[in-house]
Amino acid sequence: HVQLVESGGGSVQAGGSLRLSCVVSGVKYNSYCMGWFRQTPGRQREGVAALDATGATSFTDSVKGRFTISKDNVKNILYLQMDNLKPEDTAMYYCAADLVYCDCSDGNCYSTPPDYRGQGTQVTVS
Repeated sequence: HVQLVESGGGSVQAGGSLRLSCVVSGVKYNSYCMGWFRQTPGRQREGVAALDATGATSFTDSVKGRFTISKDNVKNILYLQMDNLKPEDTAMYYCAADLVYCDCSDGNCYSTPPDYRGQGTQVTVS
């Protein structure tokens, strides 16, 4: 039974930082790629970051240099460190696990629903 539970969202001023966490259970890390996508009402999912089974990371262009994705294999927690936040980063952020989406640098990350996702955590930047 796969379960992804996000936390860490909130409201922050532009230029600030947040760290999102996703407690992961039931996912085989050597099979699934982990990542984050975001969505605002009326807009498509936007893949933000991915981490594949080898530990390689990738990011969509708009967050490169500002966001970092990492994983604690002991605690089974996926993180998204978000620095220098901008108002356009405002969205609901979802943790995801997928067999296909392992690279978020090509603009197609999570263009279709991932195999598994959490319930989301809201990030608001003003």
